[in-house]
Order: sequence, then structure tokens, then C-alpha cells
Amino acid sequence: MTMSDDNVTIITMEDMAVVFSVTDDFGIHRESVSVELAREDPGEVSVTERGTVEITLPASRAPADFASTIQTELESHGYSHNPGQVVTNDGEDGGDEEKDDWLS
Repeated sequence: MTMSDDNVTIITMEDMAVVFSVTDDFGIHRESVSVELAREDPGEVSVTERGTVEITLPASRAPADFASTIQTELESHGYSHNPGQVVTNDGEDGGDEEKDDWLS
């Protein structure tokens, strides 16, 4: 979706699916991933001191093309790539799968 007044491109659910397809393979809980709503060049991936992964998708590249950058940046921050692993919530709710269903 593009807002023509400000020439801002807003991320879509499909964009988020691409991001989660990468972060899930690193075992990063979806609540620990923060993605800016507006896409902005050149795109960015960072990890805060609290372990939150902050991602800004680029405006001029498809999210699928940026996925390799996300993977490389996560690896440089010490995350291990392990496709197919199950991501659970290790929070205070004890990882109750029923509470995590909405994240799927």
C-alpha cells in the first residue's frame, strides 16, 4: 500500500510473512521482532541491548530480496540459523501454546 500524499510505502502482511520466515528460522520469538511500519531505504537490521530485533524494510527492494540481508545481520549478531525449529514463548505464561496461536 502506498500513501501518495507523503510518498510513504507501508509494509503489508506479506512483507511481515517474509520477515517472520527468516526470524522463525533463528528461533526468535515473534514478540521480540519489531518492524517499522514505513519502508525506508536502505533498510536496516539491528538488535537492541534487550534482544529486540528491529527491522526497517527498504522501499526500493522487495522484502524477499532483503531476506538474505536480515539473515546475514542476525548471524553477525550471534544468532544460529536452524530452519524448521519450533519457536516457543519462554515468557511468564510458561509457553502456553494456546496463547501463542494468534502468532501463527
